[in-house]
Amino acid sequence: MSAIQSVIKNIQDIMRKDAGVDGDAQRLSQLVWMLFLKIFDDKERERELINPAYRSPLPEELRWRNWATDPEGITGDGLLEFVNNQLFKRLKDLSFDESEDPRAFIVREVFADSYNYMKSGTLIRQVINKINEIDFNKADDRHAFNDLYEHLLKELQSAGNAGEYYTPRPLTRFVVEMVSPTLGEKVLDPACGTGGFLTETLEYVRKQEVKTAADERKLQGQIHGVELKPLPHLLAITNMILHGVDTPKTLRRGDMLAQPLREYGPKDRVDVIVANPPFGGAVKDGVEKNFPAEFRTRETADLFLVLFIHLLKPNGRAGIVLPDGSLFGEGVKTAIKKKLLEECNVHTIVRLPQGVFNPYAGVNTNLIFFTKNEAACPEHRRGTKEIWYYQLPLPEGVKQYTKNRGITHEEFLPVKKWWSNRKATDHAWKISIKQIQERNYNLDFKNPNGKGAVVHKSPGDLVADIERKEKAIIAIIKTIKAEL
Repeated sequence: MSAIQSVIKNIQDIMRKDAGVDGDAQRLSQLVWMLFLKIFDDKERERELINPAYRSPLPEELRWRNWATDPEGITGDGLLEFVNNQLFKRLKDLSFDESEDPRAFIVREVFADSYNYMKSGTLIRQVINKINEIDFNKADDRHAFNDLYEHLLKELQSAGNAGEYYTPRPLTRFVVEMVSPTLGEKVLDPACGTGGFLTETLEYVRKQEVKTAADERKLQGQIHGVELKPLPHLLAITNMILHGVDTPKTLRRGDMLAQPLREYGPKDRVDVIVANPPFGGAVKDGVEKNFPAEFRTRETADLFLVLFIHLLKPNGRAGIVLPDGSLFGEGVKTAIKKKLLEECNVHTIVRLPQGVFNPYAGVNTNLIFFTKNEAACPEHRRGTKEIWYYQLPLPEGVKQYTKNRGITHEEFLPVKKWWSNRKATDHAWKISIKQIQERNYNLDFKNPNGKGAVVHKSPGDLVADIERKEKAIIAIIKTIKAEL
């Protein structure tokens, strides 16, 4: 176990002793607002070295260095009183000019819906002293904590409803690599959770194209995310800072479904959408009325799909997660799929193994990749002519994914190799738009090739199969009787 891992484990053990912290999600939320202030202070120390004229947006007495760094400092009831009635109250009410001081805006955003769950000031002091063992200006500490933070986010998968906010890292990386965003393209995740798709996009574009400080500034300005819930929003902001975004002001709290679709205009259009929209839940009453009548539903994933299509620029690209229900559902789902296939080229559907989101959700899921039509005019519409499917199997010897054995980067290597040289295999097959239309836009096509393939047959063929099997059984019975 690394020194950083040991520090975090000790912190979690201390928090378990506190009567006010209940469960993994609260423990993580408590830890992250404290880490945020420590990271913020370490970043300020770095800025002060570069620019002696730097001035913090925080009141002096609220800066981490002035109340938290002395291991023998304020503790017990005094510390609890300070945290609850000074620190939180004043950070929630920070006044500032956002254009002049975006850092203060980020701090207020973080604390707007954060809470101090701990009831013991003595235990708070113990946690603070442990956090002070990490120096976020030391490259080794920062890199070790980055990896550990991903592990902390992964723990959300087993933290009740909080599991919906985390998408496994191998999955986000694969989607981003296949969509291949470039420097200068506006990238959006409209339901960004803990920011996995956005941080993966940052790392991908940095590796491919960023060469100068100007490139880096452009990159940080092109990544946009929106998240409704306070806990994942806090986690996402911290995640972005850990991935080198100085001031993640393009990451905001909000509900993109709460605005009428027609109000999203040209300025809202984006080049790339990478997302895992929440599924299985229902939107708040009345939200569906923000959409045209034929697409009104209370299923969040379906409304987000309509929003994605609308927000993409011509030739814009998307890689998203959708549950099986969105593929085979009828009624409003059929209307949405028809819109998707007519207005976009859905070129690839990767059918994921069952249980990728275990233990939070056991539903079957898919990765859908599509490109928006070049023009809105019907005569210039390409739409979908055919879809390639790829069935990603469970690894050999693995019966199901668990908390400790999730999907890995290596499991995506075969589909990456196949991606640029497509042909039918035991795991890959192609379906025409005619076949899709004949099934009333049902996209739930099973693998017709290879081991365990499911072949769809007509009712007549099924009856003929039954008759053949019955004749064979009668013949066997006659043979047995003759030998008795």
